[in-house]
Formats: sequence, structure tokens, C-alpha cells
Amino acid sequence: MVYQWLMKELYLSVPQSVLHLDFSSVKSDAAELGIIREGKKMNVVTTLKPRVHLVPYHIEGGQPSYLIVAGLVFTPLSESLIEDECEESMGLKLMAKARYSLPKFEGEQMVILSQVLASDVNIGYEDMSNQQVLKLNEIKIKNIRHLAHIVDSCNDKYLIFELEDNFLVVMERQAASAATPQILKDYGIACERSPDLLEPYLNSSEIVNEVNENLDGSPVLNSEIDFDGLLWA
Repeated sequence: MVYQWLMKELYLSVPQSVLHLDFSSVKSDAAELGIIREGKKMNVVTTLKPRVHLVPYHIEGGQPSYLIVAGLVFTPLSESLIEDECEESMGLKLMAKARYSLPKFEGEQMVILSQVLASDVNIGYEDMSNQQVLKLNEIKIKNIRHLAHIVDSCNDKYLIFELEDNFLVVMERQAASAATPQILKDYGIACERSPDLLEPYLNSSEIVNEVNENLDGSPVLNSEIDFDGLLWA
């Protein structure tokens, strides 16, 4: 039980060459590792880190973020949403990403088109659900806040949402904006977005920070921990 918890929670990308781990260690503790680099044994110190999941198990603040554009309901994918929708309705490709993908930068989210609130403005798209949103007007989506910012700042004639598997949702921007209040009224929804998306978008707090493949900046590379490479911790 302790071994399963440790391997799940600690961000240690090591193969099955682990010979011994001190199970009294917890996340944020420093650990001394013995490695082999260029044929030489050496000791290095690194910090144990909790694994960061691209699709979180728990929603920060307890309430999911959402954005509604002309009846299109966008939200970040989460484990709680998967449980509510059932895995079968998500599709194998989306589930594979949800289970095995790691964030490429701080703040990355898998934003999906969760459902469509049927209306005249979105005829033809009303049966779409649970599809990942990749781009809006050729801008790659970082997270739900970024998507809301792009929608708010867009001056193009059309909103072109690029989804997984080459699906497109194309809407005339002014028509979409004009239709949204009535759709909200028809479906009894108070606001087109969650409270967290009402705050100004601060790009400086969401600068793309590529995930450091080293363990917290230590001189240990994943490629260096090979068979019998990790001697002790």
C-alpha cells in the first residue's frame, strides 16, 4: 500500500531499476540518489515532488470553470467530470490523454466542448459533446482562462473552434454574441461564465514554462537512470 502511494504521488520518473526507496520520505523532502553517469558512480540530492496531473483529481475552489459562447459550453476536463459523464461517453482518445498525459507547462488544461445548448445559432452542432478544443482562430488554447481571453479580445468576423479529429465549429462572431443572452435565459443560466473567468486575464502569470525533465533542477536526467542506475535513496 505504501509503495503504491509513493509511486503515484511522487514525481520520480524512474524505470524498474529502483533497488531501494526509503518509504519514510514524503513529498518536498530531499533525497540522496546514487546514479551512474558516463560509467561513474556519483551521489546527487534532489527534492521529491508531487506528480502534477494534466487532468486534476480535485477542482481548485470546488467549483468547475465554464464558458458559454452561443450555447457552446466549454470547461476544463477533470476526473469528477469523467465520473459524471462515464468514461464510455468520453471516447478512447480523450481518455488516453486524460490518463497518461502530463502538463507541458504550468497552468495547462485540457479544455473540452462539454455540450451544446441547442439554439438557432448553433444548428448542426447541437449533438457535439466531450471533444477537446485545440485552437480558436488558429491560436492554440492553453487553458479555459486563455480561451475566454481570446473570445473576449477577438475582432475577427468568425469564431473558428478547432477540435480534436479535425472537427471545426464556425460561428459568426457578432451573431454568437447577440444570441448568448437569450440562450442563457432559455436555459435558466445566470452568467455565461464562471466567477473565476470574470477576473482580468493576466498573461504574465501564465507564461509558458516548459516542464523541466530533470528532477527539480538536480543533475539527474531520466535517461541516466538505467538498469542498476539508481542505487539508493
